[in-house]
Amino acid sequence: MTEHEIRARLAQVRCFLLDMDGTFYLGERLIEGSLDFLACVARTGREAYFLTNNSSKSAAVYTDKLRRLGVPERFCTQVITSGHAAAQYCLSAYPGGRGYLLGNDMLRQELTDMGLVFTEDDADYVLVAFDTTLDYAKMCRVCDLIRAGKPYIATHPDFNCPTETGYIPDVGAIMAFIEASTGRKADVILGKPHAGIVHEAKRRTGFALQDMAMVGDRLYTDVATGVHHGMMGILVLSGEATMDDVKTSDIQPDMIFGRLSDMIPYL
Repeated sequence: MTEHEIRARLAQVRCFLLDMDGTFYLGERLIEGSLDFLACVARTGREAYFLTNNSSKSAAVYTDKLRRLGVPERFCTQVITSGHAAAQYCLSAYPGGRGYLLGNDMLRQELTDMGLVFTEDDADYVLVAFDTTLDYAKMCRVCDLIRAGKPYIATHPDFNCPTETGYIPDVGAIMAFIEASTGRKADVILGKPHAGIVHEAKRRTGFALQDMAMVGDRLYTDVATGVHHGMMGILVLSGEATMDDVKTSDIQPDMIFGRLSDMIPYL
């Protein structure tokens, strides 16, 4: 692709949806040029939102981290999580219903503030999130409800969550446990690369899908979210995926850059 073609394609993008860890920062360290990229987005009249699958934390936690890393206030609060997508789905699918939540207290509070009602008994549906306070009693309860046929929603499909010291089990691993015990897979999954979080991004940003680009360091979540849902899918090589992965993957990015700031000359 020529420089002219890159500029022409990026000229169509009015809003960038940005993955965070591996794309904008690594752990507690900004990836070089990330703030410069946001400055260019603002200077050229575009928008940027941060999009994450991680439902173990509330959006406020991410906002505080972005603020701590020096992100301008304009962008700090523009965080969309798989928890937000799950809340909107449950409010629409089960109006007035009560759910059983497998999730952390901060997620429970955030979703309650968004209008969801949770119960330990007689739930209308089950919502499984990334619960880092998981214990055996919780797993028994959620499996009982799912085995009984309650609608089963999951925030996102990731099997592992990266940390600064390695990987820890994520929702996908919890769902594997549930399936082994109950024989059921989730009825609906909301996070990347599924449609629920795309609908939430469209609702929150106000942009049409063809005006947005999903940017991230994972082919099977970030890039797939873009190319499978009518957005541009942009891969950055600052995190997980490598060019060798691209060569062997069924998911092909629309564009590839080393990091976010490598897009600046073309915006």
